[in-house]
Amino acid sequence: MGRFFPSKIPLLNLKVNYRNHRKLVIIDGAIGYLGGFNVGNEYLGLKESMGYWRDTHIRFKGGAIYDLQLRFILDWRFATKENIELTGRYLTDEISNGNVAMQIVSSGPDEVEDQVKEGYLKIINSARNYLYIQSPYLVPDQSILEALKLAVRSGVDVRIMIPNKPDHPFVYWATTSYAGELLREGAKVYIYENGFLHAKTIVADDMVCSVGTCNFDIRSFRLNFEVNGFIYDEKISIKLKEIFHEDIVYCRELSYEIYTQRPLVMKFKESISRLFSPLL
Repeated sequence: MGRFFPSKIPLLNLKVNYRNHRKLVIIDGAIGYLGGFNVGNEYLGLKESMGYWRDTHIRFKGGAIYDLQLRFILDWRFATKENIELTGRYLTDEISNGNVAMQIVSSGPDEVEDQVKEGYLKIINSARNYLYIQSPYLVPDQSILEALKLAVRSGVDVRIMIPNKPDHPFVYWATTSYAGELLREGAKVYIYENGFLHAKTIVADDMVCSVGTCNFDIRSFRLNFEVNGFIYDEKISIKLKEIFHEDIVYCRELSYEIYTQRPLVMKFKESISRLFSPLL
């Protein structure tokens, strides 16, 4: 077992913000799993306060396994200082016979570029018909926020699904604040009410989609170590779109009119949380 950035001082970890948020499994270099699921009782819906846990994970085979395994080995080397050799025992040389284009993209504070965020930006800016996003948190930086606004103004059907309950209250209040700003532009926002929505997905125009660990928040973009799969395939994109529509059944739509009628105390909480959003 390896511990990522363990504390050297009891009850004090100066690197607590820099967490490995990646969730991946590789089996025999042949099967990969990637998405939002952690390992814990709450992710099985066994935590009463959170209820049913709605998440999205993907299972895949082929050449992308190599990149996922390489990501794990690099993290393992860092955490354990064990010099695992990049050999066939751990890295498959299997040639894929599939026809689905997929990229494994990782990012973190050790990288110069925010590569997963830039992948999100590329999808948002390329959308022409629709853009569907699911995320437990919506605390975008300025570049993502402006890209989403521009997409709406360009006539793209932008729909965003967020949870109806907080696991972190200040992040939740910041999320509703940004949701309100996008509602004012004309985006559609859905509140998932069948438990806690933890999926991190984006799909556009039946052409491209992404499933992974990166939320739509500043912490995921700049502080967390994340990994996403970007998939360029019509069939899989349509499947992800259909899942989004299936989830709408368990949502209530938040209109801008309803949002503007929120209580004064909620407006105060949003204002405070929005002020500290870069730290959330």
